[in-house]
Amino acid sequence: MSAQAQYVLALSCPNQPGIVAVVSTYLFDHHSNILDAQQYDDTESTIFFCRIVFDRVEDFEALHAGFAPIAERFNMTWRMHPRDEKKRVMILVSRFDHCLGDLLYRWRIGELNMDISSIVSNHPRETYAHHDFDGAPFHHLPVTKETKMEQETQLWELIRSTKTDIVVLARYMQILSDGLSAKLMGRCINIHHSFLPGFKGANPYTQAHRRGVKLIGATAHYVTADLDEGPIIEQDVERISHRDTPDDLVRKGRDIERRVLARALHHHLDDRVMVSGRKTIVFSD
Repeated sequence: MSAQAQYVLALSCPNQPGIVAVVSTYLFDHHSNILDAQQYDDTESTIFFCRIVFDRVEDFEALHAGFAPIAERFNMTWRMHPRDEKKRVMILVSRFDHCLGDLLYRWRIGELNMDISSIVSNHPRETYAHHDFDGAPFHHLPVTKETKMEQETQLWELIRSTKTDIVVLARYMQILSDGLSAKLMGRCINIHHSFLPGFKGANPYTQAHRRGVKLIGATAHYVTADLDEGPIIEQDVERISHRDTPDDLVRKGRDIERRVLARALHHHLDDRVMVSGRKTIVFSD
């Protein structure tokens, strides 16, 4: 790689004095240049979080290997890699395809730095005939209540065989089992068409309309076995009024869902998200 290539170091560990000094000194001693550094000390958990972007790397493999003793010394959970390294993303979708179309567009123009390992749906390919998958493989995995476990077995094998790094539920209207949710811990993002924790479950916009709310929103979060209660990555809202019908809320909600999911996925792909218990630390762009 050229000297101008950028690298990311993301880490978390029990907080103690000297962590920043040791890490920055290590990079300095290897002639690297820090371009951006963000850190956060979670006083509730006493966990320290840090994300550093740097360049001027002479030998990445040596730099990576040499950092391991420091990570062990501070009991770090860490990852260091080239910033332009693409993660493999699997997109799961059901009948509503507005988030799928948005992610495909952002991927095609290079806004989302990823490779699509596959697109998976419980609906047939004809449902998305108006979409250009641009060579991304499509898999139809139909599911019923009786075949749910068999379908999830197929899905898990597909995730493994395609070397998928992150699964995105782009309005995939099937609840993942506890077992699959556990296997995908920290690497499965869902877009919920509501501003959680309010209006969980089905038809949240109808629920919101009945309550006469003045703001609607969407929430992107990591999937856990607890339905709609995983660590939240990104949220957004839009003001509405008594004149808006449930259909108006659905239409406006689609716009919120698209941008919230895209932001959450971007943050994850760029190693800006770190989980701290039931919440996340998200470092800004």
